[in-house]
Amino acid sequence: MNSKKGKRNDMKNKQVILIMTDTQRKDMLGCYSDNLDMGTPYLDSLAAEGIRFERAYTCQPVCGPARSSIFTGTYPHTNGMLGNSMSLNQLTKTIGQRLSAEGIETAYIGKWHLDGGDYFGNGICPEGWNADYWYDMRNYLDNMGNDDRYKSRQFDSALIKNIPEEFTFAYGCSNRAVEFIKKNKNKDYLLVVSYDEPHHPYLAPQKYYENFKNCSHINNGNLADTLDNKPEHIKVWSAGEGEIDSSAYGLMGCNSYVDSEIGRVLEAAEKFSDEAMLIYTSDHGDALGAHGITNKGPAMYEEITNIPFIIKWKDIIEKNLVLKHPVSHIDIVPTILGVFGLPVPECLEGKSLSETLINPEEKANEYVFIEFTRYEIDHDGFGGYQPIRAVTDGRYKLVVNLLTTDELYDNENDPGEMKNQIINKNYMEIRNKLHDVLLKWMNDTRDPFRGYYWERRPWRTDARPATWDYTGMTRQRAIEAEETGQLDYLTGLPYEKRIRGKGVIKKD
Repeated sequence: MNSKKGKRNDMKNKQVILIMTDTQRKDMLGCYSDNLDMGTPYLDSLAAEGIRFERAYTCQPVCGPARSSIFTGTYPHTNGMLGNSMSLNQLTKTIGQRLSAEGIETAYIGKWHLDGGDYFGNGICPEGWNADYWYDMRNYLDNMGNDDRYKSRQFDSALIKNIPEEFTFAYGCSNRAVEFIKKNKNKDYLLVVSYDEPHHPYLAPQKYYENFKNCSHINNGNLADTLDNKPEHIKVWSAGEGEIDSSAYGLMGCNSYVDSEIGRVLEAAEKFSDEAMLIYTSDHGDALGAHGITNKGPAMYEEITNIPFIIKWKDIIEKNLVLKHPVSHIDIVPTILGVFGLPVPECLEGKSLSETLINPEEKANEYVFIEFTRYEIDHDGFGGYQPIRAVTDGRYKLVVNLLTTDELYDNENDPGEMKNQIINKNYMEIRNKLHDVLLKWMNDTRDPFRGYYWERRPWRTDARPATWDYTGMTRQRAIEAEETGQLDYLTGLPYEKRIRGKGVIKKD
């Protein structure tokens, strides 16, 4: 291990390539699917060359909020991205801003979804990224006439018109990524390649669907969930789905296609940047009929939240490792900062995985957290406002659905999450422990929605009485080094402790 740590410091260039997809379930990769042929040879090979995390979780199972955590290292409730079509608040910095300020080359190619606009973005390169390589979905559409724009949003374009690879968004992203890798092989850099695929409309050349034409939704034993012990909002969601189509070949075919495009980037990295850290993940999964629902949204089920996550770092981390430690998207920014030898600011809310990568027995997290507030601000529907906070230790998962029924699952004995154990006395001790951990996290991260109502659940018989002051604490934001320091309200003087009892003032 020591020799590997030494080699890390001797790297001629510090380079990170972060590749991500949209709506790619963990079990849509062959390496996560008990050797089923999912048509993902490149990602399967990446896993064989690095570490595959079994218990990796998104911070919120919706595109924009999930990405906000991946690229800022802060939770959606901290950075302001509570739903799609919302933007980051002005106090939040992306990893691009942090690295470019240190003179490190940064390029973002692909779907962004953090500018507060619609699904496609505004086409404008944000601060912190090299504008010469910027290419979001708005740029992709702006290069087309109206007929092709329409065609690019129809699944029939793939099934009937057999579009060429060159027509797809993924192809344009890969071309730009390969060009960047070639031109910057002798520089320190962060490259992000963010595919929209395999997200609807599942656009890919026709040949990629051939092996999946009779494919049914992946069945984890929960497609026929009666929902007897599930929250009301899940029942409402399921009722709104109508009859769920048993065919998933659109998503599966596009899933195989995006793997081939990722392969082009991995081959370029092998040729020109073989010492780069390669990170792959997806923003969230898709229920695909599990528990009677489709898509993603206000649910914490594994199909939606437990995402694929693979890291390869040649000659530094071991090959073909499978880790069951709980990790989170919130850990990506601190990990990248570590590669470049930069400190992790106090305001970031994740942990670097550096030690885990070097020593797989080192556990980065005892618990990871997932949240939900709203699917999208532009549209009614998608369940509207559904405040949810969840915590998992990798086996047990507690879900507090503030407006409906809470959930507790034992993912080791009940991987399909069919049995809600929230009122099972046999699970009371672990349930209450997870609840305490969750409440502390909400307080520590200054969750703006925290309050006594999260503690006073019907099953928590030892909860404290409701009080207006709740914990009676003041929790001021951790500031960046260059920011003007905050002052104590009662004295006008710099505070001694950022987290302190309400009304506690500076003493002489």
